[in-house]
Amino acid sequence: MRYKRLILITLFLFAFGITGIQAQENINATGSNASSYAGSVSYSVGQIVYQTKTGTDGSVAEGVQQPYEISVVTALEEAKSIDLVISAYPNPTSDFLILNIEELDISGLSYQIFNIMGELLKSEKIISNRTSIEMRDLLASVYFVRVLRNNMEIKVFKIIKN
Repeated sequence: MRYKRLILITLFLFAFGITGIQAQENINATGSNASSYAGSVSYSVGQIVYQTKTGTDGSVAEGVQQPYEISVVTALEEAKSIDLVISAYPNPTSDFLILNIEELDISGLSYQIFNIMGELLKSEKIISNRTSIEMRDLLASVYFVRVLRNNMEIKVFKIIKN
């Protein structure tokens, strides 16, 4: 009898009474361990809750994988003083991409499409202010559309292909 009472009290405390115990709750897509001469880290992809620790040399977000994206902002020196209106839509796309150029002379303009690995997939001259770019033959992924004037970059779009 005493044993049953102890079990019931324990179950009651765990179910309703103890609020100081917390556990991580998540559904991970994957995870692993990484180590080097500087230390080691365990990581998981898909965890929702995390903490960020900041020090003098940088910061680390524990318990979650952050997306890693490098963005380089580039433009022509001459283009800083003008209002450059170039748009690419729809984004994300599945069949085609419209490159719309307003208030800019299209002479000498071209575009290039790169995959996420930086490989050049397509390069063509722009002959109209509204250019349709065929995307059907490309796999579902992230692509970069680079607009050039006389081989000098003036704008880069990150396009998602479904």
